[in-house]
Amino acid sequence: MEAGSQITVENKMQLGQLLLARGVVSAEQIEKALAEQRAKGHRKLLGELLVEMSYCTENQIASALAEAYGVPYAQVGPKICDVKVLEILPREFLEGHIVLPLFKVHDVLTVAVSEPTNVFLIDEIERMTGCRVQVVCSTTKDIRATIQTYLPAANVFVIDDIIDDESLEDFTLIENITQDISNLEEIAGQSPVVKLVNYLLYNAVRENASDIHIEPDDKRLRVRYRVDGRMYEKIRPPYQMHPAIVSRVKIMAELDIAQRRLPQDGGIHVLVEGRPIDLRVSVMPGNFGEKVVIRIIDPQKVLLNLESLGFTYDNLQLFRKVIHSPNGIVLVTGPTGSGKNTTLYAALAELNSEEVNICTVEDPVECNMAGINQFQVNEKAGFEFSTALRSLLRQDPDIIMVGEIRDHATANIAVQAALTGHLVLSTLHTNDAPGAVTRLLDLGVAPYLVSASLIAILAQRLVRKVCPNCRSEYEPSISIRRIVEKATGEGVKFYRGVGCKKCRNTGYVGRIAIHEMFVPNEETLAMIGEHTSLKKIKQKALETGMIPLQTDGIEKVKAGIVSIEEVLRTTQTET
Repeated sequence: MEAGSQITVENKMQLGQLLLARGVVSAEQIEKALAEQRAKGHRKLLGELLVEMSYCTENQIASALAEAYGVPYAQVGPKICDVKVLEILPREFLEGHIVLPLFKVHDVLTVAVSEPTNVFLIDEIERMTGCRVQVVCSTTKDIRATIQTYLPAANVFVIDDIIDDESLEDFTLIENITQDISNLEEIAGQSPVVKLVNYLLYNAVRENASDIHIEPDDKRLRVRYRVDGRMYEKIRPPYQMHPAIVSRVKIMAELDIAQRRLPQDGGIHVLVEGRPIDLRVSVMPGNFGEKVVIRIIDPQKVLLNLESLGFTYDNLQLFRKVIHSPNGIVLVTGPTGSGKNTTLYAALAELNSEEVNICTVEDPVECNMAGINQFQVNEKAGFEFSTALRSLLRQDPDIIMVGEIRDHATANIAVQAALTGHLVLSTLHTNDAPGAVTRLLDLGVAPYLVSASLIAILAQRLVRKVCPNCRSEYEPSISIRRIVEKATGEGVKFYRGVGCKKCRNTGYVGRIAIHEMFVPNEETLAMIGEHTSLKKIKQKALETGMIPLQTDGIEKVKAGIVSIEEVLRTTQTET
């Protein structure tokens, strides 16, 4: 349920008192949640905040609400639901109102709802079914998961047939797989293959992997996950299963299983524990068969607030200031996988309001954002970044986000848009912030146009965070200590993870961004307009207060958040 979504402004304290009486939360926790609610301008309800702050669970809130309104509480699931009764109401109605018909006895229909106080909904169910309705209270999460289990959308796969690690050895080897496509398609739908693919997807989401690599070699098959930017081997399935595994993934992604000589790209929509997850699939023919890479896009992992992105206080205030500019261009730079799009999404979330028209052009759209008009390019159909951006300018936008500036046409249109009253946010692939100026010039944008339109450039990297569970102080080499003390001018304590079960013995859990914020002043803009060398522009940026990537990283080393080795590894081009 949207935790607490049925509580009105008048009885928010009633929910708190119920939870307090049950011993679920403390008075101090309620006060903290109410303070947070006031700080957020009442945009979130008390129940939502209590769950978000990990003071209680959605099930505990649902149980308390059920007691308050005199209805039973049920933790619903597929096993207590009569699948035949689901059809008594249209699917659109079930999903739109978060309603789950459980069973029907004579003319009494028992339904699970997330809002037990909505008498109009209950009246409508009675009118549509001709039954007397008996209500039980449950959570939105459980209701949706059960609906999707029995009524999955045509293009959505429910990953609920899970195996555990111990049963991996029990897979029946599929020997002598024929090359006949009809037989291969049949094998791909068999239980061992389906279970294995489900296992790989489910565990990748659970372990916060960003990618799954299915890699055939000479008589060997391995599956690796990319977690926190690093690859590690998950399992080695029987080599004979490779064609069937690839075919299963292709079927899910609606690709051609008969085509094995050309690369193919597709997408899969899955539900994992009731949560929608998008998967981008790339299949590439190799020496020993097709390699599959599956990119995992989990909407819950997209951080949509700037405070959570690792900005220092000064950089955060500066970035906030530039993205609230009425026009101009703001660039986020860094290599692939450095979190550029996440930063842009967080910026858009902050700028989003009823008073502005925000439009994006992306390839692909990685996070659907309510209230923002998002468009996905389709190069096969000729709908490229430059074409989409040109058309977008006729959609009366205030703020435009361009997924990536790749070519001369896109760069020029983006700059022209910035000069004609639009705020343009986009990304570039450069090593540091000043390098984006050279990149724009290389793409054919005139120096005076860059100078006239550029507001700011943010370069960033993602570095792995030291595992808090096994963090310990240590003494690095003399050369490393000298680098740090040269940057900070003081003694620093160094920490690293020694390895434990929680971090899979890597010493790291999660990642945080380090930043380099370049906001050119009038003198620097004049230098850009005169096509001054990058070296001189960078020197001027440092003189006027730009904090380099490595220095920002060292500040996080001082705070004990990251290891110095991680900072030096990711900023070696700046050392």
